[in-house]
Amino acid sequence: MAQSDLADMIKAVPQGAESAFPSVEYDSRLAALRAAMAAREIDLVIVSGPENVFYLSGQQTPGYYTFQALCIPAEDAPFIVLRGLEVMNARLNTFIDDIEGYADDVPPPVAVADVLKARGWAGKRVAIDKGAWFLTVNAYAMLEERFGPMMDASGLVESLRRVKSPREIDQLIAAAAANDKGMEAGLSATRVGASENDVAAAIMGASIAAGSEYVGMAPFVTSGPRAGVPHTTWRRRTIEAGDVVILESAAAYNRYHAALFRTVFLGDVPADARAMYEVCEEAYDAALGCMIPGKTCADVHNAAQAVIDAHGQTAGYRKRSGYSIGISFAPDWGEGNILSLFRGVDVPLEPGMAFHIPISLRAYNRFTVAVSDTVLITDGAPRPLSALPRGVHVA
Repeated sequence: MAQSDLADMIKAVPQGAESAFPSVEYDSRLAALRAAMAAREIDLVIVSGPENVFYLSGQQTPGYYTFQALCIPAEDAPFIVLRGLEVMNARLNTFIDDIEGYADDVPPPVAVADVLKARGWAGKRVAIDKGAWFLTVNAYAMLEERFGPMMDASGLVESLRRVKSPREIDQLIAAAAANDKGMEAGLSATRVGASENDVAAAIMGASIAAGSEYVGMAPFVTSGPRAGVPHTTWRRRTIEAGDVVILESAAAYNRYHAALFRTVFLGDVPADARAMYEVCEEAYDAALGCMIPGKTCADVHNAAQAVIDAHGQTAGYRKRSGYSIGISFAPDWGEGNILSLFRGVDVPLEPGMAFHIPISLRAYNRFTVAVSDTVLITDGAPRPLSALPRGVHVA
């Protein structure tokens, strides 16, 4: 195929037709980024993490495992450098028409460096998000060797993502609705004789049918003694009478995630499991009561931790009480790299922030009990986004 034919095919793709937002949303985000760039005297920012690329441009692809670079000049229009196979995808998802694709036999950092030099950016104050998931040590070393030293832009975009716009909140609400359908199906499928795989399939099938895209992390479905080990998920085990089963799921809508935790008792479970679950509910209520503007992330965690400590359950709760949630790609469904609800995080809460609040207690190697919701900070009382009732589910 001639190069001119390929260019014509790319131009035939409708620009921004599958963008999650109208162009004015990205214009607002880019304006905020450029204000932050000016404060640090940055001429050009290179963004490579898929979440930040999506936030600023709308570009989304499961092919972010190959290096992509969204380049934002302080004054001129943004441009993207990415794998040639993704060029049409970028045109479909973004309103950026300056897209350069590199061939599969060209090292991506070399391609990016050569584009930057050809456009006259050598010797300028260029910054890159050095903390991005997929900017490997080798890739950065190759980029720096080919182009030259760069400033660190880590956290520059993440700070803008803390507070969600009204359009972003709409996506979170849609994700929560789809996740409710998945959780409802999972709860219905959790019964003696079913397998963990049956439950996981029910969750994923129902949430996808309700509108969810692929999620940043698979649901957690774990039963019996396996449930007492953090971050175990389904592995064909048959659910038995007397088991405690935990289900933690998320759904995604336009890459915005909402998550939810529920606990299932299969008949006559250990008495301490029931008592520990009540502590989780109390701790969740204490956390929720602190989720108002002006309180800090640490205040929310400390309120939950105080309840857990007062009940003598400190050993079963060695973690943060929640994390920011919004845009995610695998390998995670949260934005815990942006904000955590944990001790020492003295960032004030603001309307538009959203958090997943997983309050869980573990009797290690025996069981876990948990409750959670995705919660939106508002001008007044916090808004849990799930419509499902709390409380332990008894099957």
